[in-house]
Amino acid sequence: MMPFTLVFLTFLVAPLFYAAYLSSYQSALVGGTKFVLFDNYFKALTDPEFLEGVGFVLRFSVILIPLQMGLSLVIALLLDQITTKFSKVARLMIFLPYAIPLVIGALMWGFLYSKNFGPMGELFGLIGAIPPELLSRELIFFGLLNVVTWQWAGYYMIIIYAALQGIDPTLYEAARIDGASNLQIMLRIKVPLVTPALVLILIFALIGTLQFFNEPQILRPLAGGAIDASFTPNIYGYQQAFLLGNFNYGATISFVLGAVVFVLVYTFIFATRRRGGFML
Repeated sequence: MMPFTLVFLTFLVAPLFYAAYLSSYQSALVGGTKFVLFDNYFKALTDPEFLEGVGFVLRFSVILIPLQMGLSLVIALLLDQITTKFSKVARLMIFLPYAIPLVIGALMWGFLYSKNFGPMGELFGLIGAIPPELLSRELIFFGLLNVVTWQWAGYYMIIIYAALQGIDPTLYEAARIDGASNLQIMLRIKVPLVTPALVLILIFALIGTLQFFNEPQILRPLAGGAIDASFTPNIYGYQQAFLLGNFNYGATISFVLGAVVFVLVYTFIFATRRRGGFML
C-alpha cells in the first residue's frame, strides 16, 4: 500500500490542502497578498458568471443524463438478447468511442460540425441546403450533447451489460414457464435487477457533467464565441487561474464547485438509500 499512499498524498491530498490555502488569500497590486478567510467564497456565491456556468451544467445534466442512461439501457438490453458473434462485434463498436482519446474525439466532431470544410457542409450542399451551425450560440447545447453522448454511452452500456450477465438465467426460464414475453422479462426482471448499476451510472454521469470542461474547452476555438469564459464553472475557474493569474479566486471556484458536486451526489445517495433502492 505504501507506493499508492505516497502517490495519493503527493498528487491529490497535498494539492487539495494547497488549493484550500490559496482560496483563503487574496492578491492585489495594491496591498499585496492578504488573508481574507471566506471572502473569496462569498464572492463566488454571488458571482453572476460563476452562477451562470452552474446553471448551464445543471440544465445540461437534466437532458444529458436521462438520454445517456436510456440509450445505454436499451442497447444493453438488445445486446443481451443476441447470442451470435454479432453481439461481441456490436459491443466493441459501441464501446469504441470511449476508447478514443477525448481530445481526438472532440476535434473530430469539430471537423464534422464545420460548415466550411467538414462533411456536413458538403452533404447539405449536395441538396442545396444550409447546414445547421451546431457550434453556434443557438445550437451549441445540442452540439455538445451529441459529443458527450457519443463519448460515454458505450461505457455505460458495458456496465449495464455486465450487470445483465450476472442475473441468474433460471429467473428467465421461470418467467417463460409462467407465460411472460421477452418484453415483460425485460421490464419486470432485467430492468429492476440492474437498478444498482443504473444508480452507479447516474452518480458517475452527475459528477462528470457538473465538472464539464474538456469538450467545450477543446471546441472553444471553433465555436466562434459561442463558448465564453463562463460557459461552465470549470472553464471559469481555469480562466481565472491560468489566463488571468488569479490563482486565489480560481482555487475558490474549484472548491465551491466541489462542494456543489458533493452536496448533490450525497443528497441523491441518501435519498435513494432511504428508499431501499440500493446499497453502496
